[in-house]
Amino acid sequence: MRILLFTGKGGVGKSTLAAASACASAAAGHRTLVLSTDAAHSLADALDVAPSAEPSQVAENLWLQHVDAQERFERSWRDIQGYLLSVLDVAGVDPVAAEELTVIPGAEEVLALLEVRAQARSGEWDVLVVDCAPTAETLRLLALPEALGWYMSRVLPVERRVVKALKPVLTRAAGVPMPEDSVFDAIERLHAELDDVRTVLTGPETSVRLVLTPESVVLAEARRAYTFLTLFGYTVDAAVVNRVFPDGGADAWRASWVESQRRVLADAADSFAGLDLRTSVYRDSEPVGREQLLDLARAVYDGSDPLAAGDDRTGLRVRSVPGARILSFPLPLAVQDDVRLARKGDELVVSVASYRRLLTLPSGLARHRVAGARVHDGELQVRFTEPDAGTTPQEST
Repeated sequence: MRILLFTGKGGVGKSTLAAASACASAAAGHRTLVLSTDAAHSLADALDVAPSAEPSQVAENLWLQHVDAQERFERSWRDIQGYLLSVLDVAGVDPVAAEELTVIPGAEEVLALLEVRAQARSGEWDVLVVDCAPTAETLRLLALPEALGWYMSRVLPVERRVVKALKPVLTRAAGVPMPEDSVFDAIERLHAELDDVRTVLTGPETSVRLVLTPESVVLAEARRAYTFLTLFGYTVDAAVVNRVFPDGGADAWRASWVESQRRVLADAADSFAGLDLRTSVYRDSEPVGREQLLDLARAVYDGSDPLAAGDDRTGLRVRSVPGARILSFPLPLAVQDDVRLARKGDELVVSVASYRRLLTLPSGLARHRVAGARVHDGELQVRFTEPDAGTTPQEST
């Protein structure tokens, strides 16, 4: 199965390009589902069809789905919400207010990811095209499974043991109901599902495609997205620059835009070197409906396979040098001053700006100490040596 995720700054046309790519996939004979995790749900508008909360066929080999986050929420959050409501009830909170307080911010986007996993695991589709939320929301969501995994493996087991030991005392003393095993089980199920989301979306069959317009502010956001997506192990294989003014025959106003866009396009070519960089000319009318979307796909992919995958450059690599080993990890476009590195036992904590990832060290490096690190040629390179006498790897940073 092939999975394509389209993301970009709001308003750059990612929904249209996701729909166009899905139409091209279906026209090539692949059973294709195009699914939206964006609360704006513009896919149906682009295809000029009615929206549907379940996969609905809109053309030969093409199905559309706008995720029903409420249904997903009730299925995955019911036990947890029930416990929180009981606590708020004891505290005297109004039931209507309590209902609102137990809906976590961003729940719709999180649970939409679970639907992506469900459809990817269903075996019904050859191709899954996902119209993701705008860049910032997508990055937070894709970082969530790993962050939740840290909590689940380290904090939750302790909380569960403490609650079991103190439940009788706390319930009598405070009058607040303690969580039952069903609550912890629901949290663990949610974690397992989100962890499988990560497995699906970082697999070799999945690629992210960045959509941007030829504007310096939009390019800056796309560059950051490229870095952060790679940090968390997601493969970015292409960038599409949308709404490029055609050259020639322009008046002075449009000629100035053409020149400005030309400079941004040159910067984009440098920024995304190694990726499949595509452009889409600003059209004289909005591409709406299957035929116009197919025409857009033909122009963007220009005879190449829209499902073709680029090289996966997201993995860890270890090489030996005299007296040391070098661990390399891709961090395209990262600036060394923005990167922080710490060692905690058998893990490296890599921080880039406000995003953080824990990398489990290969077993061959676990007993070594970190001797230095640098960002070079789009990679984080960490130098490991044998620990000094009287120290342990955990004591080195």
